[in-house]
Order: sequence, then C-alpha cells, then structure tokens
Amino acid sequence: MRIMADTNILFSSLLFPVSLPAKVLKYITKHHSLILCDYIIMELRDVIGRKRPDMLADIDILLTQLPCEIVIAPQELSKLISDPKDSPILNAAIVADVDIIISGDKHFLELDLDRPKTMSAAEFCEWMSIY
Repeated sequence: MRIMADTNILFSSLLFPVSLPAKVLKYITKHHSLILCDYIIMELRDVIGRKRPDMLADIDILLTQLPCEIVIAPQELSKLISDPKDSPILNAAIVADVDIIISGDKHFLELDLDRPKTMSAAEFCEWMSIY
C-alpha cells in the first residue's frame, strides 16, 4: 500500500522515538511504501523550528534514513477538507494515488473518503493488527 504520514506523525516520531507514531512509521517503511510531500517537510521544518529549534538537524537525519517517496503538493484549495492549510497534503495524497493518510489532525480524521482512507496511528495499528 501507499501510505502518507502527516506532519504530526513525523513530529511525534522525531520527538518520541518509541511512541506509537514512531512504531507506525517504522512498520510502514518495512511493509509498505511511505509517501511524503514537500509541503509536509516544509511544515515539519517550521514546527520544529518554532517548538524545538535544537532538533532542526534531526529532520535531515530522519529524512535521510527514512525510505520514502517525496511528491510535490499541488497548492490549490480543496473543497474536500475544511482546513485550507491541509489542502496541499490532501491534494498530494490524491495525485500520488495514496491508499491511506495517517494523521492525528482532526480535519483529516473527519474526512469520509473511500480513497485515501484517513486514520490515526492507533486506528492504523488496530486495522493492521500491529501490537
């Protein structure tokens, strides 16, 4: 499957390497194709820069070690999601033919799309029977 991890999954994985999001990220890279978009990476750099500037270099280490495909996020607004800041990520997932978006963002979790499906890290673990 092609699975996109949202910014908050990467952020949590970076800050808490033994967290559920980190476990999910490791599982995805081992068993599926991880898809990221340039917007997610830009957003991750912004959030880390504001909240944990001491960890900015860790983003490059994470991205170097993380087997993933990086796609360009179309910037058009999507009527499918209520938060305009999430439009580029959803657009990228649709264009990249992603099966699942893993996110902790309520705007993604409220979506009711057949494809891409949206779920939290915990829902993904339950769905995939990862324990």
